Amino acid sequence: MSINAVVRARIDPAIRDEATEVLAQFGMTISDVMRMTLAYVAKERALPFEMRLNATTIETIEKAEAGIEVHRASDAKDLFDQLGM
Repeated sequence: MSINAVVRARIDPAIRDEATEVLAQFGMTISDVMRMTLAYVAKERALPFEMRLNATTIETIEKAEAGIEVHRASDAKDLFDQLGM
């Protein structure tokens, strides 16, 4: 497999530096992990980790499904009026 594409990502330098230190303990680089992650996503058509909703999102979904604190608007103007926009 030839390696000829470049992938760039914007990330907080502190996070990059901390991740670099952790990965070095495993003898890996950020590029190694990016290659492994993208290869996994391409092959499995899934993320290599579980996505979980946080407590606030779960509570909001449950309230919406129960009809609690649900706001309705007849059209975009009504919605913006309710939002004070």
